[in-house]
This record gives sequence, structure tokens and C-alpha cells, in this order.
Amino acid sequence: MARAREILPILNDYAEVDILLSGSQCELSLPYPIHYKLKGMGFVFGKNGGINYKKTLRDNSLFSFIKEVWQLPVRQYDLVINDFEPVSAWATKLKGVKCVSISHQSAILHPNAPRPRGITRGAMFFMKTYAPAKQAYGFHFKELGDRITTPVIRNDIRQQSPKEGSHYTVYLPAYDDIKIIAFLARFRDIRWEVFSKHSRVPYSFQNIIIRPINHQAFTESLAKSKGVFCTAGFETPAESIFLNKKLCVVPMHGQFEQQYNAAMLHSMGVTVINNLKKESNQLFESWLNNGKPIPVTYPDNTRNFLERILEETCSYQVKYTPMSDTIYVPAN
Repeated sequence: MARAREILPILNDYAEVDILLSGSQCELSLPYPIHYKLKGMGFVFGKNGGINYKKTLRDNSLFSFIKEVWQLPVRQYDLVINDFEPVSAWATKLKGVKCVSISHQSAILHPNAPRPRGITRGAMFFMKTYAPAKQAYGFHFKELGDRITTPVIRNDIRQQSPKEGSHYTVYLPAYDDIKIIAFLARFRDIRWEVFSKHSRVPYSFQNIIIRPINHQAFTESLAKSKGVFCTAGFETPAESIFLNKKLCVVPMHGQFEQQYNAAMLHSMGVTVINNLKKESNQLFESWLNNGKPIPVTYPDNTRNFLERILEETCSYQVKYTPMSDTIYVPAN
């Protein structure tokens, strides 16, 4: 969703765009009309650092998923751009419609991406078949080959003037507030700002402030933080690196993408801990005392990357000038 907020205005410069959204696990919203809001097929976060499998099974219906795939009118579109979304991916595959994947998941499957230990063949099969597409482009924490570029960074993050404040920003949506507080309270000399998926009102406990998810407040906290402690997702770690913040991540249990992310971040020098238990205290405290930002830059190349994708998938050379709008020139 964070990536979509930046990509959609650019795509609107080149084509008529309809938006499809499926799933229910994102706190962000889009400032654009949603043409298709589907249930889809996805995982549900738990409160113990991983996937809530019981709720995942309860909230997902194979019959509902097949019905959404069958009814989605993808044949009326020239191109479907998919960010690891299963309904539109399978609808285009079964109905012979052109689909291109632009996702972080495409990047972690790249042969040059570091792979974590313990990933089974079943997990690899799931990653490759969940949202299939014939052509794939991706975003990762660093460039990998010809079709994998650096992250899309939100404009409001790029416009920040980061400063090193006195607090640490924390975002761990797969953990209950009590578990987060119990872990952080061991480090009493640190001021923590925790953004919680499970709380609707702000409150505090000793040196820990708990705040509900808020887009603007989180951005400001991130920019003024001394460091960032979060899950091994993609957008928040990428934004932290861009803002030159020292970073520590804890990957969600059973979430294959985050295991891959942790492997890449570790290879770049980011501190990775396995859980919020006492066994992680020493490594976490070492990060607090000695951790440093990762010297990586993320240029704003999103428009050029999207132009290239449109040219390669639509056989057109795309020329865009703000004064004269978009011009499509047939490729030679």
C-alpha cells in the first residue's frame, strides 16, 4: 500500500487506471477510489510474533477465492499490474490476459538474493504460485540484476529532514502490546515510541509510549528517532535506511518473505534478532550501544523504472512531458 501510494500517480500519467485491493491486514489507506475491493486470500497476523493460522483458516474461503477469480473482469484491460495479489494474478493466468508482477516478492526470489536457512521446497512453491505472472520486476534493499531495483520511498519520507532524537521508534504489528512492553521495559534508560496495531488510544508505561497507528505521526517519529526497531518487512526497514537510522529487525515466524528480508538485511550489516525473549537481550543491547546506520542511498528512479516496464510489456516507447501529457510512440 505504501508503494501503491507512490506508483499510482505516475501510472495515471500514462494510462486509465482502475485499482484492485484485496486482503485486510494493512493499516494504510489509498487517497484514490477503489474499483475492486476483494477478500482475496492472505495471512492474518497474530500476537506472538507470527501468523495466526487458526484465524487465517477461518477468514479465508477457497470457494470465495475461486468465485472472485472467476468474476473479475480482467479481459476488459490491456494490462494488469500485480503486486503479489492472488485474485488478479490467477484471473489473468486462467483467462489469458497480459499480467506483469511488480513486487518485492519477485525480488526475494531472484537467484542473487541471499536465502535464509530452513526454507522448504513447499515454501518456495507457495511463493512462486501464490500470485503467478509471466513477467516479473521487483524492489529490494539493493539492486539485483537487470529487473530488480531499489525501494520506492514515499514522498513524505523523502521530504523529511531527519534528525537524531532521543527516542527509538518501534513497529511490531505481529506482537501483542504486553509482549512488546515486557521486552522493552528491560532497557529502562531508553525512550520508546511504540506504534501499535492493537491499541486505539495512546497510553504509556514507564519509559514506553504506546500510540495507535497514524500515518503522519509514524513518519515524524521515524524521522526524529535515534533508531528503529521493527519487523523484517520491506517498507519500514527501507525508509529507516533511507533516513540514515540504525536499524534492528525481528522477522515474523512462519512468514517466508520476512525470513528472506532478514537474510538480505543481515548481509548488509543490519542487526537481526529472532524473538522478543531474554535470549535476544545481549544482541539487542549491543545494537543499542554500538549499532550504526547502513551507508546506502536510494535514488528516486520510480518513474523511469515504470516507463521501462510499460515499454517492455506494451511494446511502446513512453514519452512523458508535464506540459504536453503522455505520448506513446510505437516501438521499432
